[in-house]
Amino acid sequence: MNEYDVVVVGGGPAGLNAALVLARARRRVAVVDAGRPRNAPATHLHGFLSRDGMPPQELLTAGRAEVTGYGGRFIDDTVTGIERGFRVHLATGGALSARRVIVATGLRDDLPAIPGLAERWGRDVLHCPYCHGYEVRDRPLGVLAGTADAVQHALLVRQWSADMVFFAHTHDLTPNERERLTARGIRIVEGVVSRLVIDGDRLAGVELDRGSVVAPAAIFVRPRFVPSNGLLTGLGCQVDDNGWVVIDQMGRTSVPGIWAAGNAADPRAQVITAAGAGSAAAIAMHADLVDEDVQRAVADARPFSEALERQVTEVVLTGRRHGL
Repeated sequence: MNEYDVVVVGGGPAGLNAALVLARARRRVAVVDAGRPRNAPATHLHGFLSRDGMPPQELLTAGRAEVTGYGGRFIDDTVTGIERGFRVHLATGGALSARRVIVATGLRDDLPAIPGLAERWGRDVLHCPYCHGYEVRDRPLGVLAGTADAVQHALLVRQWSADMVFFAHTHDLTPNERERLTARGIRIVEGVVSRLVIDGDRLAGVELDRGSVVAPAAIFVRPRFVPSNGLLTGLGCQVDDNGWVVIDQMGRTSVPGIWAAGNAADPRAQVITAAGAGSAAAIAMHADLVDEDVQRAVADARPFSEALERQVTEVVLTGRRHGL
């Protein structure tokens, strides 16, 4: 069976929670997932009530089991395109037919091209202080410049440690930025970062182009967030000035029948907020499907009602002609 009420593209927290709500609403649901979660390098997730400290893969495994328990189907594949109508095409061949589609394909973290950085991503090279700050609290920390909001990021990370350095890298600090960093006791390290020094399986230092090495226990870096929204833009969904698909509070895009949830539309969504967005999208989508079901039922019933009315009218007229 390849016909569904809803096809969910992406099996992360947003997609899984959407599928769970829809399956419990007795909708025919299929989740297509490529198996490449954004937080795969992380050992634990945090900030999720009752799931704090759980390995990310355990959350996904539990979510799959719950969705499957309500009749949802999982397809381990990649969606290569979506036709209006909707036909969801798979990389391995074939297609799924759906009345509605939720795209929850997440985003990609575009990291600075510094040797060693990507290899330590999610371990001792971090980006979210709310996800990892407590685990490295009170240790020597560094923040690597690379995006326009790097200084603000450093001031945020300062909450977790008083022993901090800011690697200016290629960023030209303004006098105001220097003043703010210095006022908070954050030491500024000038010079371009050339590479990370790795010793065994840990970060041993940050090497500068001048040859000096600074050794924080962990580095925070704000990557450039790149939405994985090619399926959405391919359908003609409206995007904002920064290239993110425009959605309403319930995840509706500008294309009727297409919803988006999680990091595919919101770069700041954490695991718990992505899951909530998936739930909100599913509830709105189910209401939309109910409206369509009612319209179809009325349309199907109307010919019968009209035929019955004609029969009753004919009986009445016949009776009158015979004086009944």
